[in-house]
Amino acid sequence: MKEKILILSGPTGVGKTSLSIKLAKNLNGEIISADSMQIYKHMDIGSAKISSHEMDGITHHLIDICEPDEIFNVSLYSTLAKNAIKDITNRGNLPIIVGGTGLYIRSLIFDQSFCESGEDKEYRNHLYNLAKNNGNKYLHNLLKDIDLESYNKIHYNNVKRVVRALEVYHLTNKPFSSFKQKNIPIFNYKYYTLTLNKDRLYENINNRVDAMIENGLLNEVIYLKKLGYTKDLQSMQGIGYKEILDYLDNITTYDEAIEKIKQGSRNYAKRQMTWFRKEEGNIFISRDEMNESEILEFILNDFNRS
Repeated sequence: MKEKILILSGPTGVGKTSLSIKLAKNLNGEIISADSMQIYKHMDIGSAKISSHEMDGITHHLIDICEPDEIFNVSLYSTLAKNAIKDITNRGNLPIIVGGTGLYIRSLIFDQSFCESGEDKEYRNHLYNLAKNNGNKYLHNLLKDIDLESYNKIHYNNVKRVVRALEVYHLTNKPFSSFKQKNIPIFNYKYYTLTLNKDRLYENINNRVDAMIENGLLNEVIYLKKLGYTKDLQSMQGIGYKEILDYLDNITTYDEAIEKIKQGSRNYAKRQMTWFRKEEGNIFISRDEMNESEILEFILNDFNRS
């Protein structure tokens, strides 16, 4: 029989954390993070990483599992998350996937054949430097002649994905889009996505960034820089980190960096919702129409009927 899992997703700032803890307490669950930034050690404030206090005794997986300069990709995430699901299920608990990285979630619930083409770190760093020196659109345009499908599907600001598409072509001489994926569910899952109207969501995001600044994001990035972590690393391309690095490198002012973090976070939330709307079997729950207690009751009733 397929293992049973619950998925709770939604854009940044929608309020997944508190609800996920309540779900875990009611369903004898353990939480598997689906967040592409919370995997990194030392990167707590900018990633809005859940604290031990917020965990409230609930076991969490795939948080703080690698150093900022380690290579981590969706294929590795899928393997680790599937191992965690098996372990949690074998102990009689419910795996609850929580996060906003849609590709991670898709890699987990579907039997997908990801491109195992390897990597070329030197070439990848070259591509990141091209984006840094010439702009994201310049890098994105390099896809146009070699992989029009990826060019049309990948947003130019999704630099990590553009770089990967170019790297795959560099290594295999085949378009990234040629590595097709089959959507065959391998788990018995229910997929819930929280939504919030744009004005409230953007207000939450702005307030969240202000809280990060107050909690010491600047000092966190200074510490990471002292450890030798630079902007060409995948981890340091995360929103909040690259903007503060620009400030530390005198590329922008402090106020400009903060505004860029807010704008980048709002744009990211918009892209997240575009992704989630395309996913199969996704149940959308509006935080405008229900409070947290009502959402909790709805999910518990719906999940227990499945």
